[in-house]
Amino acid sequence: MKQFMDENFLLETETAKVLYHEHAAKMPIIDYHCHISPQEIAENHRFKSITEAWLGGDHYKWRLIRSNGTPENKITGNESDDYTKFLEYAKALPRAIGNPLYHWSHLELQRYFDVKIPLTERTAKEIFDHCNKRLQAEDMTVQGIIKKSNVAVICTTDDPADSLEWHAKIKADGLCTAKVVPAMRPDKVLAPQKEGFAQYIKTLATAADMNIDTVADVKEALKKRIAFFHDMGCRASDHALKYMFWREADDATVEAIFQKALQGDAITDAEDEMYKTSIFQVLAAEYNRLGWGMQLHYATLRDNNTPMFKKMGPDTGFDSIAEGNCGQGLVAFLDGLQTKGILPKTIIYSGNPNDNALIGTIIGCYQDEGVRCKVQQGAAWWFNDTKHGMEAQLTSIADLSIVGNILGMLTDSRSFLSYARHEYYRRILCNWLGHLVENGEYPNDLDTLGGLVEDICYNNVAAYFNF
Repeated sequence: MKQFMDENFLLETETAKVLYHEHAAKMPIIDYHCHISPQEIAENHRFKSITEAWLGGDHYKWRLIRSNGTPENKITGNESDDYTKFLEYAKALPRAIGNPLYHWSHLELQRYFDVKIPLTERTAKEIFDHCNKRLQAEDMTVQGIIKKSNVAVICTTDDPADSLEWHAKIKADGLCTAKVVPAMRPDKVLAPQKEGFAQYIKTLATAADMNIDTVADVKEALKKRIAFFHDMGCRASDHALKYMFWREADDATVEAIFQKALQGDAITDAEDEMYKTSIFQVLAAEYNRLGWGMQLHYATLRDNNTPMFKKMGPDTGFDSIAEGNCGQGLVAFLDGLQTKGILPKTIIYSGNPNDNALIGTIIGCYQDEGVRCKVQQGAAWWFNDTKHGMEAQLTSIADLSIVGNILGMLTDSRSFLSYARHEYYRRILCNWLGHLVENGEYPNDLDTLGGLVEDICYNNVAAYFNF
């Protein structure tokens, strides 16, 4: 029997052990998509407890605790103290055998707190007190955690109207060992059906220092904000979409839709797609011109529990995988941009694991000279970033594209302790490669293999985003 999560955790072959310990483990991290706070980096925040660091905004963990029958006031409620919330997680975690949270949580306990015993209801108080004491150490501030994690670059997620003041402060201080840059997320300007759209357009106008009365003004404001973000180091955008689409319309039609949205009138799905298609053409052209990578996230159903959404708002753990593979919409979208000569480097993430092969065949239609896998499938995302989900995606990409050109892992997290997810991915990657070698499916050429591992973990990302 193997030891619980020892130094060779998930490494089942000798080849895997060499690839991980001699190559993957040493590579710095580029976390090119996350939701951590640049303000907390700038202020070098110190967490008051492991509960704040772990459970403060992590809807992955909230879902797990809810599934154990725990009342909401002991998960997110203000009336519960930190230890009560931590204890409820400790009660739920041992029952989550096979869940990636079980592995992530224990990797975080080991790497940041030197806790080697499993978290259970019995060990909860001991671990809670130990971690809280450890959090007072000099190397356990936010910037200390970033340094300890060997993070080279962090791309936060930022609205086009954001002042990026905290990014400016991080850069001016020069104290953070990682390069911290924004990644633009223009979801609000692409949401004419949502309440608050008209008010957001005013916010964007203020940020761009101009009036926005027409669609042409929106496009000009976005160009100005993209230029500002680029000067601040931004090299990536990110878009959360329900599904993929492409529906062109003439300028007069798009303008009429925009004016309806400003008045708060109902916008049909077809009108929504027309407006978005028009705006995306400007965004994509600018991304392409500046060499940015455009990330597309789709195939999720969000905020499914209406009473809880009204009570807690979005991003609180009530989302799911969406049905349908969006194949025709994705092809139409990519081909529409390709036909106009403005298709930027593009990374595609589907919430639905059934899309793996579909994406793998579509990306092969839109490659270009000078960039390895210009259009590619992103890391196993959200409900797919499990051991089996990562293995399935690696296998699918290997079947249909080039594994050696992929962009490794990202955290997609709000927690500064989530860098352990990169380790989890790297161990799974090395184990997957090791099995191919030891099964005689690839030469036992450790120089080539080691180079592939280092590229996937770091070098490919650095080259793709020009970091």
